[in-house]
Amino acid sequence: MLTLSLPFHEVTSQMPAPLFRLERLPLLIFFLLFATVIILYIRWAKKGESLFIRKIAGLEAIEEAVGRATEMGKPVLFVPGIQELDDMQTIAAVSILGRVARITAQYETQIIVPVNYPLVLAASQEVIEQAYKEAGHDDSVNRDAVRYVAGEQMALAAAINGIITRERPAANILMGAFFAESLLIAETGYAAGSIQIAGTAEPEQLPFFIASCDYTLMGEELYAASSYLSREPVLLGGLKGLDFMKIFLVFLIIIGTVLMTIGAGDWLRSLLMAE
Repeated sequence: MLTLSLPFHEVTSQMPAPLFRLERLPLLIFFLLFATVIILYIRWAKKGESLFIRKIAGLEAIEEAVGRATEMGKPVLFVPGIQELDDMQTIAAVSILGRVARITAQYETQIIVPVNYPLVLAASQEVIEQAYKEAGHDDSVNRDAVRYVAGEQMALAAAINGIITRERPAANILMGAFFAESLLIAETGYAAGSIQIAGTAEPEQLPFFIASCDYTLMGEELYAASSYLSREPVLLGGLKGLDFMKIFLVFLIIIGTVLMTIGAGDWLRSLLMAE
């Protein structure tokens, strides 16, 4: 009888893969916990229960800034960053633009939105039109409020500085992704005497905004703005769920640090390091 023997690695490679990878069970448990917490918070928000969100001074000051522009008869300048629409910071900025546009519609104040990408142009126009309709001023919406001014970083900064110098807006709202041009724009606005509210998730640019603007949204405050302003249950539940999981992770880090210090945390380390 003729028998064929295969090498061990070939035999093992032909064995069926397991249906479940038990070493990844902690990741599944963490995901289920995360999803459960968010669903619970969304349900509570839909029931009308009060969910605490700390006040963000920059967002609270938006209406005051628009009111000042109305009293002075000057426009409001809103810059949704310099990135494309697929950037999360730009999406957050356009969401905030909707809130600002509703206030300018109610106060009948001019708003200027310079952009440097066609998709951001189209999205901003739609958001402003929707905001004016919701405010009952759809007949006074100005599609030219959103201006395509440049397709390059420093050209956009120069164009915005030109708008600030000529139009003298009473309020400058800078939200989204900014880079080397951040201080150029903010300093021009400061020289023009504008109230300036800025927000970005770029850590390198935050010091410049903090130094030259009246209010600054830092990091995740920019992303939380849409939930903060709209109070939409789904967004609010997601925001509260993320906060809960952050607290849980901090607690887990503290427990792990204590266990590793006393030499009893090897099991926790192996559990969290499983791939």
